[in-house]
Amino acid sequence: MTETKHEVLRAHLEGLIDAELGPDERLPAERDLALQFGVSRMTVRQALDRLERERRVYRVRGAGTFVARPPITKGIELTSFSEDMRRRGLRPGSLLRAAEAVAAGAEVGVALGLRPGDEVYHVARVRTADGAPMCIEDVYLPAGAVPGLLELPLDGSLYEALYLRYHIRLIRADQSIRAVVLDRDAAALLDVPAFSPALLVERTAFDQRDRAVERAVSTYRADRYAFEAEIVRPAERG
Repeated sequence: MTETKHEVLRAHLEGLIDAELGPDERLPAERDLALQFGVSRMTVRQALDRLERERRVYRVRGAGTFVARPPITKGIELTSFSEDMRRRGLRPGSLLRAAEAVAAGAEVGVALGLRPGDEVYHVARVRTADGAPMCIEDVYLPAGAVPGLLELPLDGSLYEALYLRYHIRLIRADQSIRAVVLDRDAAALLDVPAFSPALLVERTAFDQRDRAVERAVSTYRADRYAFEAEIVRPAERG
């Protein structure tokens, strides 16, 4: 069966993305593609729209269409950011924004089973992969469970520090994920345009004694991060 011009165009674009152009390199202009393949610019735009929905390209107003970096996917296992990055051959890193003792407050207190006035340690970081910002992370831990935490280096995995220093192993968590839009400050930290989409992940993690030890609020770049889950339909349903 003869391929249509649209199919030939799409195959050409996929070949550029897969084999010729690297991440953040610019694709040919819509006008040039339309002339090369003898199609309308609307047809070119539709092909690029589909690639953008598949997160294979991204657009910058006034600059063109660029090859997107492959998204990092995370399953539903309870793993640290550092573990996720290393599994994918990326170098995890952190930019420390705050490390302080604060009152738990109502929301964090409820999550960790504390009174609002109880002391918690707040560690705020921008987490990076190969130097690129991936998420904004705010972690709260009961001060009584992790004495001296703020004196430790906080540029690596907190999960590793909890296990090696305090013999705390986090084994399960309650977690919610929802879509949000980044304000200007958050977008600047993640090096994306203001009002870009993001994933807000709120998690309360429990240790081997079933104590709530970590309350984490993380904002992930939606263009670089995705969550995967296997779901199974109950056997008794048709």
